[in-house]
Amino acid sequence: MVSYTSSDSFDDVAFAVETAIVGEGLVVDHVSYVGDMLKRTREDVGSDKVLFTKANVYTFCSAAVSRRVMEADPMNIVHCPYGIFVAQLADKPDEVVVGYRQYPEGPMQEVQSLLDGIVKDALGE
Repeated sequence: MVSYTSSDSFDDVAFAVETAIVGEGLVVDHVSYVGDMLKRTREDVGSDKVLFTKANVYTFCSAAVSRRVMEADPMNIVHCPYGIFVAQLADKPDEVVVGYRQYPEGPMQEVQSLLDGIVKDALGE
C-alpha cells in the first residue's frame, strides 16, 4: 500500500480526491462506504470495535491506461478497476489517510503513477 496523510477534514479530502479523479478526465464508477458498512454490521459479526470514523473507497478506470496495460498482459485485468481510499481511523480523528494498493513492476507502474498523481493533486502536493 502507498498512503499519505492529511490534517484536513475527511469531507474536504474526500471531495478533493473525487475532484482530482474527475480532473484526470475519469469517472468515479462507484463509491464504497466501507466505514459505514463496518459500523452498521459490527454487532452482527460479534464485534464492538469501531475502526473508522469515516472510510470510503473510490473506484474508477482509465480506458487509455487500461488498454495499454492489458495489451502488455491481458491478465492485468485482475487490477481493474483502480481504487483510492480515504479513511479516518477512529483512534486518530485528527488525521485522514489517503492511499491505494501498490502495483507490480512493469506495465502496471503506469497505473501506480496515475494513482499517485491523483492523490498528490488531491492533497495539494
